[in-house]
Amino acid sequence: MQNLKLDTLVSVSSTFDSVKRRAAPRSVVWNGRLYGVSKVGLHHTYREGRTLYHVFSVTCGNLFFRLVFNTENLHWRLTEVVDGVAS
Repeated sequence: MQNLKLDTLVSVSSTFDSVKRRAAPRSVVWNGRLYGVSKVGLHHTYREGRTLYHVFSVTCGNLFFRLVFNTENLHWRLTEVVDGVAS
């Protein structure tokens, strides 16, 4: 299992379910490659000053991604990738 710590901007497609009132990432473009999100795991928030961040732990096939959404500038960052996630 390989763990890679990053801090890079990525493109993310997400959805919002108005019934459940939940947003979730559905796909990530990283290094020019499209990764479909197969499962959304944990989601939590934290604040730094006035900025609220949403942190999503997702799996894309056998990869684990930690995605951070900045509500101030609406940017997504990929902060961690782990290869070899058990199914």
